[in-house]
Amino acid sequence: MLTVLVDYDSGNLHSAEKAFQKMAAEVGGEVIVTDKPEDVARADRIVLPGDGAFPACRRALGAHGGLFEAIEEAVVRNARPFLGICVGMQMMATWGREYEDVHGFDWVGGEVVRIDAGDLKVPHMGWNDLVIDNPHPVLEGVATGDHAYFVHSYHFRVADPAQRLAHVDYGTEITAIIGRDNMVGAQFHPEKSQATGLRIIRNFLTWRP
Repeated sequence: MLTVLVDYDSGNLHSAEKAFQKMAAEVGGEVIVTDKPEDVARADRIVLPGDGAFPACRRALGAHGGLFEAIEEAVVRNARPFLGICVGMQMMATWGREYEDVHGFDWVGGEVVRIDAGDLKVPHMGWNDLVIDNPHPVLEGVATGDHAYFVHSYHFRVADPAQRLAHVDYGTEITAIIGRDNMVGAQFHPEKSQATGLRIIRNFLTWRP
């Protein structure tokens, strides 16, 4: 069972690689970091991280010849399990509104907009309590009140409430986890979220949509 972490020069993948390898050692399987479309094509599971601004990440992914096309083929057409992390999750949206309007993948309807947290500081940075909205196999063993680690200034407004699996409260409701069919996404960093994050990674590695 091969899990691919996609490297498109938009984030430090070292901690994510270590966390996924740790969980893969428990449940079985191989984890690699790669920027090669042919590796994505043969992967059983695909993870797309992302740090930085939505437009920069979207363009960086598009600039790696054939990489997004390989991801879309594997995820949309071949129904391989997919996990987007941080901006990797945001790019699943229809639109990103950070600095400019940029088309996302349009896998989960909605838009990514700046957080309006009232008097609270933006970026939203640090630990926050998850609130589970809809059950999902990737959330098995994760409960409302469990902590996750966030670093972001923009958040995903999901068009269909059924596709918001969890949120956090930070001056407003902020989407924390999304999902539909064989796709899930986390706004927070599971690799930095200690027991909660490792549980989600483990669940993803054993999930059979």
